[in-house]
Amino acid sequence: MAGRKKKAAKKSAKEKAKTSARKSKRVARTSTRKAAARKAAPRKSARKAAKRPARKKTARGEFGEGNYKASQRFRKSEEAFVERNRGDIPAMGKEAEAALEGPEGVELIEAETETRARAAG
Repeated sequence: MAGRKKKAAKKSAKEKAKTSARKSKRVARTSTRKAAARKAAPRKSARKAAKRPARKKTARGEFGEGNYKASQRFRKSEEAFVERNRGDIPAMGKEAEAALEGPEGVELIEAETETRARAAG
């Protein structure tokens, strides 16, 4: 068996022509698809950017929830208010207490309950 030579099958000219025609059609079809894909596909760098989600820009030093700078500004403004009105704060408290017990107290309490209902937490 090992010593036998295989006989090469010869194709007719017609068969060769059909085969080459099929190959050329296949090549033409493939190259057309590839060319269309190249035109439609964005550049590599644009594709990479599109795949990655946009990074959220945050200020340096801010971690987790909340806004460090905003809370810092709030604390400073509260401290400044207390410093400016240190002597008047007890009187302001008594005025607020009187307003709650007076004729506008019902409106103030309603406003407070409405605000608490909308508050988170």
